[in-house]
Amino acid sequence: MKTAKILIVVLGVLAIIALWAMNVYNALVEGQEEVESAWAQVENQYQRRADLVPNLVATVKGYAAHEQETLEGVVEARAKATQVKVDATRLTKEELAAFQAAQGELSQALGRLIAVAESYPDLKANENFRDLQVQLEGTENRIAVARQLFNETAKAYNKRVRRFPSNIIARICGFERKAYFEADPEAHHAPKVEF
Repeated sequence: MKTAKILIVVLGVLAIIALWAMNVYNALVEGQEEVESAWAQVENQYQRRADLVPNLVATVKGYAAHEQETLEGVVEARAKATQVKVDATRLTKEELAAFQAAQGELSQALGRLIAVAESYPDLKANENFRDLQVQLEGTENRIAVARQLFNETAKAYNKRVRRFPSNIIARICGFERKAYFEADPEAHHAPKVEF
């Protein structure tokens, strides 16, 4: 009789531990899915920007054909940016840094293209160019929002992975922290303004 009671208590404790472990595991899976979904939105916005580039280049090319070096730079930067793929299930700091570097090159190339456009009043007045420029600006804002949401989602997930006692289940089941988007190191330096 006493052995049966002990067995029932032990089974009850094991059942509680199993339910707790299952709950923690499911929360980690849910968090991982949220991070991957947020990452997909980041990629979606970068793809939107990449899709605008050929139209922008074609429009500028019609007005500024002799700016071939700038146009080729944009096309090359776009190609590099679309080739860098990040595995959403891993999202290591190194992969994210490579992705961010390629996207940064495209941002710089687009900045040079917009600066070149300033030298061409007819181009600046062109309705297609203005529309593309507005779409590009809107996309840059969407990228910033998607990156912020990704970082917030990754932060919530990383907390789950690191907090005790869920960190035990995370370690056993192979859940790892996700990397964050970080500011460009050059962003910490104020630009020099000369008059």
